[in-house]
Amino acid sequence: MESLSKRAKVLEKKPMTLAERAYLPAIFQGLSITMQHFFRAATKKQVTIRYPEETRPFSPVFRGLHVLKRDEAGRERCTACGLCAVACPAEAITMVAGERKKGEEGLYREEKYAVSYEINMLRCIFCGLCEEACPKAAVYLQADKMAPPRFERDEFIYGKDRLVEPVTPDNRSKRGIQLTPEQADKLRSQLA
Repeated sequence: MESLSKRAKVLEKKPMTLAERAYLPAIFQGLSITMQHFFRAATKKQVTIRYPEETRPFSPVFRGLHVLKRDEAGRERCTACGLCAVACPAEAITMVAGERKKGEEGLYREEKYAVSYEINMLRCIFCGLCEEACPKAAVYLQADKMAPPRFERDEFIYGKDRLVEPVTPDNRSKRGIQLTPEQADKLRSQLA
């Protein structure tokens, strides 16, 4: 097949010399480049950090772990409208809506609430669209917490036990927190 531009360049294959066939010059050239980088890195500032003890400074626009916020009275703000799930490009948010029963006015703001609310952190891309889509300001991405490492895939599916802020305001942070298993148990016992 002939090229359309007719700018074909004919290349001649030159025979390799003995040194080129032995690949020794190329090996020594590669080793010299490696050694230059090795000794240059020793004089530069160290870029590696010791993670659990040291943390890298976060960007002012960093988006970390999700938290479901409460209002001033301690009620859940989420009304299970589903806008966060629709806005999520990774489809990481799932929820089941339910109606509030008599006696639960102190737990939920509206008549409708999220019975279950789950975020799959393996699918989440931390874009913040769920936070922007929420009309009740219930979803918040913390600026100071990252998703901790886990060993099992099912531990990355965060339910309401990990996402909802504690009921008591003194246990809350202004920027939101992630619940520990002990805090989640305490919250469950208070809600029961």
